[in-house]
Amino acid sequence: MLTDDELQRYSRQLLIPSFDIAGQLRLKDARVLVVGAGGLGCPVALYLGAAGVGQLTLVDDDQVELANLQRQVAFDQGNLGHSKAEALAERVRRINPAIQVSALCQRLEQQALAQLVAQASLVVDCTDNFGTRFALNRACVSARVPLVSGAAIRGEGQLAVFDARQDDSPCYHCLYDEAGHEDLTCSEAGVIGPLVGMIGASQAMEAIKVITGVGTPLVGRLLILDAWQMAWREMTLARDPGCPVCGC
Repeated sequence: MLTDDELQRYSRQLLIPSFDIAGQLRLKDARVLVVGAGGLGCPVALYLGAAGVGQLTLVDDDQVELANLQRQVAFDQGNLGHSKAEALAERVRRINPAIQVSALCQRLEQQALAQLVAQASLVVDCTDNFGTRFALNRACVSARVPLVSGAAIRGEGQLAVFDARQDDSPCYHCLYDEAGHEDLTCSEAGVIGPLVGMIGASQAMEAIKVITGVGTPLVGRLLILDAWQMAWREMTLARDPGCPVCGC
């Protein structure tokens, strides 16, 4: 059940008829793994923590740098040189001390990643490299755990949900083949700050929808944002029957 403090804290969500106490209890029971505590991970963790996700695990092996402060809004000057995962976890705890937040300040190897994914209700991919994205996708398909994927660079972003529990859901590998992809990072190509906030907030919204069962998640759909034109495009994604990760 919800405590009196929780009823007050989450009152604006509880007022939504389709959400109500049942949706809040689903959030409270959820275990969400957020991989990446940078531009996307900051709004994802802040919004999910504030919304009342019961257990958040934040993973990032990087430290806060001055150039991060332009877009990674959970950090300030006092966090420079500190672990991103720890600093973000502490920020979430200050917003909502009623939930459990843990930080892992390391790059996860295959076995450790698979174990963490298998323990999660949902995974949010906030990383900035294809290698980790493909590894997360394989682990989520294997464990049949929903994956909320987001990416942002320059002034362009994208968002999709891959849910291996659904027989017709594509996976990340259905969208991108592992061969021939080169990572292009924000430090090389640049990124405008509000873009990562928009994509990260959208990832948090998709995570809440998947966990609570309220609304229609972006399964089988890809949203692409051109922030300079403020134009969203939607593409339909079909499952690839020959996919080496999720195909039969």
